[in-house]
Amino acid sequence: MRIIVNGQQAFGAAVLNALVERGEDIVGVYTRPEKPGQRPDPLAEAAREHGLPLFQPSSFKNEDTWAQMKSLRPDLGVMAYVTLFVPEQALDIPTHGTIQYHPSLLPLHRGPSSINWPIIWGREKTGLSIFWPDDGLDEGPILLQKEVDVGDHTLGSLYFNHLFPMGVDAMLEGVDLVRAGEAPKIPQDHSAATYEGWCKHEHVRVSWNLPLRRTWNLVRGADPQPGAWSTFNGAWIKLYGASRIDDALSIRPGQVTGISPEGIRVAAPDGQLLVRKVRPEGGKKMAAGEWAESAGLTRGMFFI
Repeated sequence: MRIIVNGQQAFGAAVLNALVERGEDIVGVYTRPEKPGQRPDPLAEAAREHGLPLFQPSSFKNEDTWAQMKSLRPDLGVMAYVTLFVPEQALDIPTHGTIQYHPSLLPLHRGPSSINWPIIWGREKTGLSIFWPDDGLDEGPILLQKEVDVGDHTLGSLYFNHLFPMGVDAMLEGVDLVRAGEAPKIPQDHSAATYEGWCKHEHVRVSWNLPLRRTWNLVRGADPQPGAWSTFNGAWIKLYGASRIDDALSIRPGQVTGISPEGIRVAAPDGQLLVRKVRPEGGKKMAAGEWAESAGLTRGMFFI
């Protein structure tokens, strides 16, 4: 099949490399335009390394882009992490249509931060979907899905250890199913859909009065980006590498209960949160104990 790859960043590059390595006929690669002074996108770099035709339109909503895509005579479009809106006029150009990766079990967690929110909301399982995109936001029929236990993962470990490599393999599996004429189009149950927007700084402030598990989920779900935070001496401090200590103390939530080389322990209503790394406002990520010493944080003080 003649395949076009549309995507960006490390995931897009990994999908392209995997397709090339197994001998797929890649007739074009699409990624976001490069900005002056910025490092080229990893997918653009991979396309150049493989000597593949590279296209970087600023929009997929114009007839010139559609005409250019049609000239490639593609059989299948593969979308591997795309942030630009791609309308159905472009999605339907390949003979067999277009398939797309989304890191959640659709219809749950539609939207751009679909790895953060399942952890933050305390779901026990999440996963990935390969689906047939349409003009809706992550609303198209499902081709295949893979499930993952959330466990104790942070956002970073869940993505890089599971959803990233599994996603690359799932995209290849999807291509194989399309080639074999066995790719299903299973309608999503829109009545069960959830949607969340970007997970941003303002969404992940820690409220120490909440149950320990909710605080732990928030910190894990925002680690490393955007970074859950609290305040000390009027400045924000981001929290990383958190663990639960199910040993409740009869003290006010937010109070520092201990500082050691392992990290900082902070009281919650039903336990303590151990924080191993922090990033102070205007500073770099560092060991929590090291920061505590430099900031004058001692046992008995409070995060607000």
